[in-house]
Amino acid sequence: MGSDPKAGRLLVATPLLGDPNFRRAVVLIVEHEAVEGTLGVVLNRPTKVGVGQVLEQWTELATRPSVVFRGGPVAPNSALALALVPGKDEPLGWRALDGAPALARLGLLDLDAPPRLLAPAIQSLRVYAGYAGWSPGQLQAEIDEGAWYVVGAEPGDVFAAEPEQLWRTVLRRQEGDLAFLATYPDDPGLN
Repeated sequence: MGSDPKAGRLLVATPLLGDPNFRRAVVLIVEHEAVEGTLGVVLNRPTKVGVGQVLEQWTELATRPSVVFRGGPVAPNSALALALVPGKDEPLGWRALDGAPALARLGLLDLDAPPRLLAPAIQSLRVYAGYAGWSPGQLQAEIDEGAWYVVGAEPGDVFAAEPEQLWRTVLRRQEGDLAFLATYPDDPGLN
């Protein structure tokens, strides 16, 4: 574990992070630039809105649960998609994330691209409404204050079948004391 927030790494909210937008959130860093700031998507906030209700053309390609995920509090009326593509080709309308080699085949998908052209290339797809954003230096300040753990991501994190369990799952696989936090109660005051 380090504190370097690079594209392809996860931000895991500490148990005491009080902001309701990020309580027990797991955020995939999509872009991190010193001048531009940081953009990420919350991976563990499924909504009840089916992908077909807002982007019908992408319904068949969406990974289960095939609902729109709440990607963060910024621009909640906009959508972005992450897609996993096998092989070495870069399909039209797909751009690999810079970052961790384990996520080399994960990228952003242009939702305006024709799904029928991309369908053969897509292994997994998830759609997010909104995103999480930090101005330059803001995220590092939050990490330094102890609001986030920065950990490695695995391809399965983005397309977890039980996204509500992702916070515990990611913490559980960490080494040392961080793994114990997976058992942190939802409300410690009830202990």
